[in-house]
Amino acid sequence: MTQTASPLRPLASSPGWLPWTSLLVVYVVWGSTYLAIAIGVETVPPLLLAGTRYLVAGALMYAVVSRRRGPAAPAAGPDAPRRVRQWAAAAVVGVMTLSIGNGGVSVAEQSVPSGVAALLVATVPLWMIVADRVLNGRHVGAVRGAALAVGLVGVAVLVHPGGGGVGSTSGLVILLVGSASWGFGSVVSGRLSLPADPLHSAALQMLTGGAALLAAAVVTGELGDLDAGHVSLRSLLALAYLVGPGSLLALTAYVVALRTLPTTTVATYAYVNPVVAVVLGALVLSEPVTAHLLVGAAIVTLGVAASLLARPRPT
Repeated sequence: MTQTASPLRPLASSPGWLPWTSLLVVYVVWGSTYLAIAIGVETVPPLLLAGTRYLVAGALMYAVVSRRRGPAAPAAGPDAPRRVRQWAAAAVVGVMTLSIGNGGVSVAEQSVPSGVAALLVATVPLWMIVADRVLNGRHVGAVRGAALAVGLVGVAVLVHPGGGGVGSTSGLVILLVGSASWGFGSVVSGRLSLPADPLHSAALQMLTGGAALLAAAVVTGELGDLDAGHVSLRSLLALAYLVGPGSLLALTAYVVALRTLPTTTVATYAYVNPVVAVVLGALVLSEPVTAHLLVGAAIVTLGVAASLLARPRPT
């Protein structure tokens, strides 16, 4: 989930175990969502799966945030333009990250192993370097440039057709396009008028991104072709997991961790999640773990880690 650049206040009097437990939840739960998506798309169309996930999770998050923030202001009034800007900003970011990014993951996992999908999505920090250069004109620098180069070599190793077990070419392309869109959306989010409260911002992004995904499901015929009688309990349980632990619990844990731990520590989820995904994919779905996959994963992880460590600190 994309987070805004707004500063987060430290949690008052939180127990010492809470931030580290929260980070562990982010590691395991977000890493396991790739497995849940692979199981979900077995009998639920991918855009419908992702759209339902985010629309339901966004509605629940929005209800919680609204209750915490008190009664909503009237639809018309001095705050109306600001609210319109926030919804519009959330729609832009939600479509770029959730609709194209995560929707692409759901589509791709019909023909690409979940572990490979997670490894390619882990390149989002590398795409953010490119987006930062293109959109903000920020100098890449030697270290970040080297990290980008290493990461791209890892991607080339992963998608090389001679490796075997990496999935269809179309699925790999969709994952790379989705990851690029997520990276650009993450950078764009820092330039838009998103709500300062990260949970409020996330709720709006999930609602707008989920609505866009469901609209795409209608346009592409997924909704009309759905046969509810063929949807398995296994896929429904996967969808419930994606809504609850995969979206609501993990996002809340991420916010708690980000408020109490160094950003560089929390950012390690970017290269722990793929490890969790590869392990779970192998254990539950018997996805192959080849030497080719391990070499590509190691190179991508090295590039992502270097890019996170070399990320410019806010001034």
